[in-house]
Amino acid sequence: MMSNTQSAALPLAGVKVVEIGQNIAGPYASQILAQLGADVVKVERPDGGDDARGWGPPFVHGTSTVFQAMNNGKRSVAVDLKDAAAVAWLKAYIGAADVLIQNLRPGVLDDLGLGGEAMCRAFPRLIYCSQWAFGRTGPMRLNPGFEPMIQAFSGMFSVNGTEDGPPSRVGMPLLDLGTGVWSALGCLAALFRRQATGQGCVVDTSLLETALGWLQVPLAAFAATGQQPPRHRSGNAKLVVFRAFATSDGEVVIAAANDRLFAKLARAIGHPEWAADPRFATNALRVQHRAEIEPRIEAALARQTMA
Repeated sequence: MMSNTQSAALPLAGVKVVEIGQNIAGPYASQILAQLGADVVKVERPDGGDDARGWGPPFVHGTSTVFQAMNNGKRSVAVDLKDAAAVAWLKAYIGAADVLIQNLRPGVLDDLGLGGEAMCRAFPRLIYCSQWAFGRTGPMRLNPGFEPMIQAFSGMFSVNGTEDGPPSRVGMPLLDLGTGVWSALGCLAALFRRQATGQGCVVDTSLLETALGWLQVPLAAFAATGQQPPRHRSGNAKLVVFRAFATSDGEVVIAAANDRLFAKLARAIGHPEWAADPRFATNALRVQHRAEIEPRIEAALARQTMA
């Protein structure tokens, strides 16, 4: 928790943010702004609020730890979006704010007259940030979607998992969190521009665009070769030595990402001759001879403890 003095010293002190968000992406975006000093009010349904309140166990004081992790630093108000009077009140409330962040199902707020274009016409200084599953435009723009669906659809599953196992979901909600970061960054850029122009704008982000942004490296490799990049569990297709290795009592991760570090690694585990071996002289050669160097490292570490 921050004191009033600490909050006033932060860069977004005095900025008012309304969040009509749920689950992770929307709440995380507004939480970032709250941590930068903004006054954030979260709008929830009166019949249970944000669905993430029930995403457990574990629960603390009857509310899931997921919800608590994504919503600290905010205040909350319950608004019934089926009540015309409540919607009218909410419209005026949003109009008095600097930023709105929303990630409801596509079309919900538009049907209530609270969509981005309508609100920015009514309140020209408003910064209106929407988070979509598949983006604001295109044939899938109205489709809802959750994190695992977009990880699969984007191809992120295909680069995660073991070499000989099935594709796997990234364990953390990477796309939700990443979309939250892009949303906060977009809102900050819009606030900066508003200082010069006096005009707000619409900021759009999506889980799919976040996924494609995170996949730039494997997408570049696919574009160059036409081949799907292989999976390497804890490792990396382009770097050797860069993965977890088993010891006698557990695994350790070694990240010798350049030739200098490889030479130091070779000395550290008692095989300085590896650094002079022409097969292992550069990273590109070590990748080419992965099947020869990695078993040697495995054998050297298998006799040692993690410590």
